[in-house]
Amino acid sequence: MSELVNEFNEYRAKMNELILAKDNLVIKRLWNLDTNTYAPGALDVKTKEMLGLVASMVLRCDDCIKYHLGKAQETGVTTEELYEVFAVANIVGGTIVVPHTRRAAEYWEELVKEA
Repeated sequence: MSELVNEFNEYRAKMNELILAKDNLVIKRLWNLDTNTYAPGALDVKTKEMLGLVASMVLRCDDCIKYHLGKAQETGVTTEELYEVFAVANIVGGTIVVPHTRRAAEYWEELVKEA
């Protein structure tokens, strides 16, 4: 696993474990709601992950972007589809999203190398 991807996944898992160990009901319910939002429904999981990625890019959350890129890859998003997602995010979010697109492209390349 690439250092970039491994570092993100390890840190995320470590901090999630620490936070959930505090047993805060509101946080647990919020995170459960987030998990259930991305479950299959009228929209398939792949579509939901692409929507989550657009939202994360527009909101400029690099951790969220990495998370959704990983999930997008797991659901079979192709590089061609991904760059259309990037295009939507850049149109909706404007040029402020460009730096996040660069980092997203870098992270995607690492995910593709591992596949």
